[in-house]
Amino acid sequence: MSETPPVLKDRAEVRSGPVAHGFTTLRPSFDEASLARPATAEVTDLVIAAADGTELVHGVSLSVRPGEALGIVGESGSGKTLTCRALLGILPAGLAVTAGSVHVDGVDLTRAGERDWRRVRGTHIAAVFQDPASYLNPAIPVGAQLEETLRITAGLPRRQARERARELLDDLGIRRVDLVLRQRVAQLSGGMLQRVLIAMALAADPAVLIADEATTALDVTVQAELLDLLRRLRVERDLALVLVSHDLAVVAQVCERVQVFRDGRVVEAGPTSRVLRAPAHPYTRELLSAHAAYGLERFLP
Repeated sequence: MSETPPVLKDRAEVRSGPVAHGFTTLRPSFDEASLARPATAEVTDLVIAAADGTELVHGVSLSVRPGEALGIVGESGSGKTLTCRALLGILPAGLAVTAGSVHVDGVDLTRAGERDWRRVRGTHIAAVFQDPASYLNPAIPVGAQLEETLRITAGLPRRQARERARELLDDLGIRRVDLVLRQRVAQLSGGMLQRVLIAMALAADPAVLIADEATTALDVTVQAELLDLLRRLRVERDLALVLVSHDLAVVAQVCERVQVFRDGRVVEAGPTSRVLRAPAHPYTRELLSAHAAYGLERFLP
């Protein structure tokens, strides 16, 4: 279902730079001094294993700081999503962190139980995933679901939750907010639903946002708009952004640093421009070769 023009606001500005395959080039906004700030989310020597002892993630370390965007790339099954789920405390049943540490906003959550995670999830760290429709109730207007999130996560009373829901959608560039709030999943496009999920994720003003393949399967124009939105939100909110994608062009547009995952390990990491222009690991070079046809160099700073 395509976006409905009257519902989305016009983009406030057109950024300079080449355009290819529906993407407007976004120059990462980055201050190297931010590297001196404490990490907002961090895993160190993380090991994730199944109940039978089979290791799926082998000693992974990563960190992200306020206002920074970290890209995580790799093929399906490389361990990138499991690592992010460990940061959210939502590993699938039968899997567990067996070694290493997990810290979010200064809190050690390595051995945290579900009650501890509920105090952190949504208020300190939040996430948006691929296929937003699967995370929403198709029988209930999206506005009611957003308001419920605000009441539970941010602790707002009903009237304030309704007002805050309007403010959040307005801030995400949506026109006719009252109409959108009354609509159900089947009445909204994928891009619009993803905006609703982003609003839910930001309901309690978390310090960290994980976007795990959040723009995959969307029209390229809508994808570019959402990437622009994520970039603006992290700058305005000093948000630590973890962007998980199989698409190197997406990471090149938004992220200052990148980590390349393969078989449950980080095989290469560093500044995005260096890793994508002069990759040191053969697997990174393979990924770049696979993306060469899409003109990845146009997105490198």
